Amino acid sequence: MKILIAFSTILLLVIAAALDGASSADQRDGFARFCDDGRICLSNNAAERALRGFALGGSRGCSPAPRGADRAAAVTTLIMTARLNDIDPLAWLADVLARIADIPQSRLPELLPWEWKSLSQQKAA
Repeated sequence: MKILIAFSTILLLVIAAALDGASSADQRDGFARFCDDGRICLSNNAAERALRGFALGGSRGCSPAPRGADRAAAVTTLIMTARLNDIDPLAWLADVLARIADIPQSRLPELLPWEWKSLSQQKAA
């Protein structure tokens, strides 16, 4: 643990220097969370790997209009979030779209992929 504290101190000094002396309290808190919870990853490699198989616009330089790009980003986020939670995106989206109009606002978190998966597993058991 002493090595980790020393590394943290050095890391925070480097970050502060890179940020022109700005406060590194946010970075310190994030690093502390990483040290306390081994499930937290310091990189976004998993998210980047998940996006490799999902191309928008192709190689011909076609880019969607700004509103279309926003919509594509929203849909991509939903699909990738479902995939990262080991959920079939089509099944999840179909169920969410079928239920969302009838569910009270206070119960909307049940439709989030990780909650949906857990509730689906409970129903199946």
